[in-house]
Amino acid sequence: MKRFNLLLVALVVCVSLASPALAADTIKLGVAGPHSGDLAPYGIPAMKAAQLVVKKINANGGVLGKQVELLIQDDQCKPEIATNTATKLVTQGADVVLGHICSGATKAALGIYKDAKIPVMSPSATNPGLTQSGDYPNFYRTIASDDMQAKLAVNFAIDKLGAKKVAVLHDKGDYGKGFAEFAKKFLDESSKVKVVLFEGITPGAMDYSSIVQKIRRAKADVLIFGGYHPEASKLVAQMKRKRMKTAFLSDDGVKDVSFIKVAGAAAEGAYMTGPRDLSSIPLNAAATAEFKAAYGEDPGAFFKEGYSAALALLNAIQKAGSTDYAAVTKALQTQYVDTPVGKIKFDGKGDAEGVGFSVYQVKGGKFVELK
Repeated sequence: MKRFNLLLVALVVCVSLASPALAADTIKLGVAGPHSGDLAPYGIPAMKAAQLVVKKINANGGVLGKQVELLIQDDQCKPEIATNTATKLVTQGADVVLGHICSGATKAALGIYKDAKIPVMSPSATNPGLTQSGDYPNFYRTIASDDMQAKLAVNFAIDKLGAKKVAVLHDKGDYGKGFAEFAKKFLDESSKVKVVLFEGITPGAMDYSSIVQKIRRAKADVLIFGGYHPEASKLVAQMKRKRMKTAFLSDDGVKDVSFIKVAGAAAEGAYMTGPRDLSSIPLNAAATAEFKAAYGEDPGAFFKEGYSAALALLNAIQKAGSTDYAAVTKALQTQYVDTPVGKIKFDGKGDAEGVGFSVYQVKGGKFVELK
């Protein structure tokens, strides 16, 4: 009894000395991304990851003795909606935010979070400038950036596919165009290959036969595409109809089961970069098992990165002993945390140390990592 009273006194003292940042009844984790529309397959897995993490943490006492409250907002991967989403999360009192998913939406929202001094962590926004520009010191990500991804794709095209002529297309968005521009830069630096076409396409168009014909006339060995699965699916389907032998090589925006479902047989043999297969990591396997138990299916794109982001953000608050922006920032950059993408912390720019990409190929209707 005496020991209990001493603990109670200590708790009262701690509460009385707590910073204003801990005055709220809950720790609020915002989750922003596309939960409806064509790009929902990229946002829903990360949202479900956050729900699984929060459920487990709350069952074990929460963070700093408080339950974690989820604030979920749909931005449809559209920059104009993302700004409203960010404003809502700030107004609702989010302490940290997991999101956004698409680079364009992320960029549009980051200034709002920056002004509010809210740390933001994306599982998928790979545009290099989000961290490398220095404009968003509040931004972090659990995935590598597009320059690394583009370099890998170009090296693969040259060294493994033997490309001599390469066409480069993009969807004109921050993510797709950024990837394509880096790919062109690395291709131009090589004496082994020539860029025979560099062009943007209109996202959402029903037909890309004219640009496919340009690729055919240019006799490109490889098409490198920067963008997402809706456009990629149409491109490979139309290339197949024209019986083209041009190899299709894209980014992690295409490495989603939706690409295979929509493109069907035309997806077979296509290549794309994506986060390394880390299924051998115990926590990765455990997180995947959690998802299957909860939803009866395999997790989709960016699930493990979303799970890792939720863990990293909440761990930083726990380690900081507060939701204070400076304290959480310090914890993110100095305190390692075990996640499904490995044991990570973040560098001064906001990139996770130790994450990277692999090349995958669609074989038998599945993504197979190429070693």
